[in-house]
Amino acid sequence: MAATHVLFVEDDDVIREATTLALERDGFRVTAAPDGLTGLDAFRGERPDLALLDVMVPGLDGVSLCRRIRDESTIPVIMLSARADSIDIVLGLEAGADDYVTKPFDGAVLVARMRAVLRRFRAASQADEDDGGALLSFGDIEIDPEGLEVTRGGERLALTPTEMRLLLEFAGAPGTVLSRDRLLERVWDYDWGGDTRVVDVHVQRLRAKVGQDRIETVRGFGYKLKA
Repeated sequence: MAATHVLFVEDDDVIREATTLALERDGFRVTAAPDGLTGLDAFRGERPDLALLDVMVPGLDGVSLCRRIRDESTIPVIMLSARADSIDIVLGLEAGADDYVTKPFDGAVLVARMRAVLRRFRAASQADEDDGGALLSFGDIEIDPEGLEVTRGGERLALTPTEMRLLLEFAGAPGTVLSRDRLLERVWDYDWGGDTRVVDVHVQRLRAKVGQDRIETVRGFGYKLKA
């Protein structure tokens, strides 16, 4: 089985080299780039399996690079930020990133997060090859849970694997309030305490596609899909 190919964009030479070596020891194949424009060229030329992007890189910042990648691909994207700054985190997630890790990071945690997003992506890719089954309908939203297609008013929606997993979790329990912790565990594969901002931002992105009133916020508890 071919090694997972990671695009790693980081301008700090020490961090880039040390992290590249650590990822390679864990069995990943890494293409490292020192700036966003070089990273974009590497993405287009090599089509990696996952992108690991630092927010603050020269030439083309990580958030803008994430948007460029998301325009062309649904591969998993993880953002790295030197600050646990809500603005950095939210901007990265709103640009289409699946997850984020703040620096300095523990190598084992980074690899665990990478493997989690890869599991989601590969499960979605495998299911997309299967034949469709019974459709789920919620107003003008129709979901094919086996073929992994979602339409709204007859028009197909382009969802990332993470957004698809999130919608399927809601669709599996319509009208039921799902806590952020449950969604972190079921969608992001976190079995430890995680930052619930990643849930909130992805719910906002999902709402923009399926309709703002389709997913309801239940203050103090979580979210639910209107049946």
